[in-house]
Amino acid sequence: MLSPMITAQYHLSHTDLARILGSFQLSYAITWLVGGIILDAVGSRLGLAIAAVWWSVMNILTGFASSVFGFAFFRFMLGIGEGFNWPGASKVVAEWFPSEERSVAVAIFDSGSSVGGALAALCIPLIALAVGWRWAFVASGMLGFVWLAVWLRVYHPLDRHPRVTAQERELILAGRDAAPLTTDRGLARWRRLSKDRNLWGIVLGRALTDPIWWFYVFWLPQYLSDARGFGLKQIALFAWIPFVAADIGNFTGGWISGYCIRRGMSVVRARKWVCLVSCVPILAGIPAAAVHSVYLALALICVALWGFASWSTMGLTLPSDLFPQEVVGSVTGLSGLAAGLVGAGFTLLVGAIVDHYSYRPAFLVAGLLPILATIFLFLLIRPAARVEV
Repeated sequence: MLSPMITAQYHLSHTDLARILGSFQLSYAITWLVGGIILDAVGSRLGLAIAAVWWSVMNILTGFASSVFGFAFFRFMLGIGEGFNWPGASKVVAEWFPSEERSVAVAIFDSGSSVGGALAALCIPLIALAVGWRWAFVASGMLGFVWLAVWLRVYHPLDRHPRVTAQERELILAGRDAAPLTTDRGLARWRRLSKDRNLWGIVLGRALTDPIWWFYVFWLPQYLSDARGFGLKQIALFAWIPFVAADIGNFTGGWISGYCIRRGMSVVRARKWVCLVSCVPILAGIPAAAVHSVYLALALICVALWGFASWSTMGLTLPSDLFPQEVVGSVTGLSGLAAGLVGAGFTLLVGAIVDHYSYRPAFLVAGLLPILATIFLFLLIRPAARVEV
């Protein structure tokens, strides 16, 4: 959100900005995998608490940066903390929810990024204009400590939750699909996982869709400034709207897949068909960079993010649908590693393309990638083909 102000102050090129953003994605990608393994080992409560403290401190320290290297360093360190979030959230869903409720549960936590994006678009520019952009990093970083206090208060594992009765625990466990427990550990577990085509379907699907989210999160404010002539106040007025559309998309995908399952469709089939249908609205992002009206462009971006969020909810739910609980964090982490690395590469590519051409090729690629991702999903994911781990 602050990139138009910071790039102007320090005379950064789009390539410089891409390097800063890409440094975050690189560490974020690595921590998806490492974080998933750590969370499987220490549990969600402790792992996510430590990650939140790290994230908050690094976000605050970003306010002290004053060079490309400084911004890139603190963004890299921030990604280490943020990478724990999604595998941890998927692991919690696998622990607490039966299969027909997981997609809605994932939609609820995944919608947090959309709600946060909308609030950031409204509040961060106003904070920066009022007291300076450095204080905007401090303010957003402090929110992590608020979350930490709530998390430690309300979350406990199912088998040790002080406010869940034995009857409630039995009801939750009865609604789960029975999944075999893993017997292998370490490299032996990964060797077995690597033979599972479902793993690679999830990995390729995520790797080819997550870059879309980061493209819009990272580049939309800069695009509105560069191509549409928006100042920071105008960005605050309009840039939050696409994130609300994404929030709606989270619940749309989660509700439709849950409805199909309740009507008798198999769990995985419902997920895959929601992904296929979600590709259609994502295509709306392609003409967004070419239309003359800025309001029409924003409307098309909203439609694209609505479709992406619906697809993303399915991608985050599939690991808990297809794998035993004790490896959900690891599987989700591996898919996040792939998605983060591809996303970092795409971010760097966008910076170079915009410096030399325009935003149009980037919008085109962002619109077409989910089609390829969905093809891999249909070709590779087969519930009956699961390798027991």
